[in-house]
Amino acid sequence: MITPDTKDWTWVLDQTCTECGFDAKLYSREDVAGLIRRNAKLWEQLLSDGLVTRVRPDQTTWSPLEYACHVRDVFSTFELRIGLMLTTQDPVFVNWDQDLSAITERYYEQDPVTVIGALAVAAEIVAHRLDGVQENEWQRPGRRSDGALFTVETISRYMIHDPIHHIWDVTRTHRI
Repeated sequence: MITPDTKDWTWVLDQTCTECGFDAKLYSREDVAGLIRRNAKLWEQLLSDGLVTRVRPDQTTWSPLEYACHVRDVFSTFELRIGLMLTTQDPVFVNWDQDLSAITERYYEQDPVTVIGALAVAAEIVAHRLDGVQENEWQRPGRRSDGALFTVETISRYMIHDPIHHIWDVTRTHRI
């Protein structure tokens, strides 16, 4: 049984992740679109190397396929959230239970080739969205349902940690 992740990861905006090494302070808001595109290429490489499997390293950890499904959904979810921030005054985001999504969307049963293809498309859509953000739009606000406040700039830098971290999750035992 996978234990739901209940951590509030917003601290990654101010501190280096001790697991994957990501340091949001090293990247500008303009860097994020490129990081998204590079991340999608890494997932494509993992697929090519045969590493996007349904095999869980243990019963409490997602498989590479489940992580890939999650990253695909992160890109889609955050593209919607950023879109709301750019078109709505101070939106409150609908709660997204990522662990429930993994179960209800049956991540473990999905086809790896289809998932990585969809991940690449979702990555390009959110990267393109960020490429189009105007100077005066980066500070537009939005909030999670738990009250965590973001700007377009901070939510994009917060979001990119997740896909980078999950590459680390998958490759810590397999180097690419």
